[in-house]
Amino acid sequence: MSLVAAPLYTRATLMLFKALSAAVYGIDAHIIDVEVDYSGIRTKDDCFHTVGLPDAAVRESRDRVRSAIKNSGFDLPPTDITINLAPADLKKEGSGFDLPMAIGILGAYGALHLKDLGQFLLVGELGLDGALRGVPGVLPIAVAARARGIGNLIVPERNAAEAAMVEGLNVYPVRTLIQVRELLNAAANGGIHAQPLHVDSRHLLNQQHSFALDFKDVRGQQTAKRALEVSAAGGHNILMIGPPGSGKTMLAKRLPSILAPLRLEEALETTKIHSVAGVLDADAGLVTQRPFRSPHHSISDAGLIGGGSVPRPGEVSLAHNGVLFLDELPEFPRNVLEVMRQPLEDGTVTISRAAMSLSFPARFMLAAAMNPCPCGYFNDKSHDCLCTPPMMQRYISKISGPLLDRIDIHIEVPAVQYRELRSAAANEGSAEIRARVLEARERQHTRFAADRIYTNAQMHTRQIRTYCELSPEAERLLERAMQQQGLSARAHDRILKVARTIADLDARPDITVGHIAEAIQYRTLDRSFWS
Repeated sequence: MSLVAAPLYTRATLMLFKALSAAVYGIDAHIIDVEVDYSGIRTKDDCFHTVGLPDAAVRESRDRVRSAIKNSGFDLPPTDITINLAPADLKKEGSGFDLPMAIGILGAYGALHLKDLGQFLLVGELGLDGALRGVPGVLPIAVAARARGIGNLIVPERNAAEAAMVEGLNVYPVRTLIQVRELLNAAANGGIHAQPLHVDSRHLLNQQHSFALDFKDVRGQQTAKRALEVSAAGGHNILMIGPPGSGKTMLAKRLPSILAPLRLEEALETTKIHSVAGVLDADAGLVTQRPFRSPHHSISDAGLIGGGSVPRPGEVSLAHNGVLFLDELPEFPRNVLEVMRQPLEDGTVTISRAAMSLSFPARFMLAAAMNPCPCGYFNDKSHDCLCTPPMMQRYISKISGPLLDRIDIHIEVPAVQYRELRSAAANEGSAEIRARVLEARERQHTRFAADRIYTNAQMHTRQIRTYCELSPEAERLLERAMQQQGLSARAHDRILKVARTIADLDARPDITVGHIAEAIQYRTLDRSFWS
């Protein structure tokens, strides 16, 4: 196939061609106009200019696009080509503009029968042979296309499943540049014969999930299991303290097996974050299980919170609507832990850079584990602790009081006794625990239907005053605990939230003295364990 440059007098109709694409900022996308203009005058060499604040990956696309067009069978005469990415004041990054650039060039040279691409949005990276590769952030791009009223989305086959989660949009998966050209020409000649991809997202969410790890495998630790059940039922943060080998990590890794399933709006929001970060499973297209993120303690603050010249989501955002597990908590640098204060309180992370300021959702459940001292055997009956008071002070000081105050449940996980370890008695499995968690979550969903929150842990002051009324006996018990232990106002609110969850597990509409007592028990560990 050969494309011959049009004569100069047709410049207004043939030498300028427009296509639509999108750029992702944070977890939202903005529609970008890709305008292609060529001079119509043959030159000795190709002159390919890209304007509109492109980054290095976008500027390098000229080489990929030129080779992809050539290896797809087109012969472009050497001319001056200018591509503008509008609006020009937004920085463009990534390889997703390859496909709309190539289609714009083909359209400008007259290889497309369809002259108006206003109802088509294109995104994808081109290989040198014209094959299309997947790009991150396609789900927010699909949401932006639907919001703009663009009816058709052409994406690489690898990204089609996630794009099809957006209803009201025709998603066409494609493999090559030639296939895109044929699809657009078919649209100009009476209609597209290829069937758009449709995915039933609700069916995906309702599928039963199996977990390789089960609480049935955990021997002993009944108190810790109960605390994890309360934590999962109300979405509460939890800290487990105990000697090495007591089962803290083992318990935490089984936490996903008792969590409530994602609701559709939660799944879509989580999928957008994973899509932008480039960690989404392309075959699944939708995050159907609550995320469980477990970063190593060598992580930086930018890796945990997010960062970059154009900010990208970090681990706290990747754990959105799921669990962030921090093993060996004091081994994390203190500055890394302290940056978690805002997301633990607000459920969002705001990252400001010179170029822009972006916010990412970060409403996660924090599960943390730590030893009581550097050697790990403080207060352990079977081992002598070799740590001096200054060593313990330096170890514990890595975790600040304000951070501990934001953790709802602190639980001691002692070493398992031999009889419990070798016991043949049947242990309660994840299925039984999860059934109670689901019942408690359903009560919370009914309670907060008008408040746009999902769990007791997300209650604000107004909801706490409305749904956490106490009897006079419970009021006196809470007042005495506040005075004796010197608890903060934040700890007061978190005790009430945990008590509300315990009452939900007991199917009680009111909070009793027993519920308050158990909730207070989960707050005393950080005050008394090292005393």
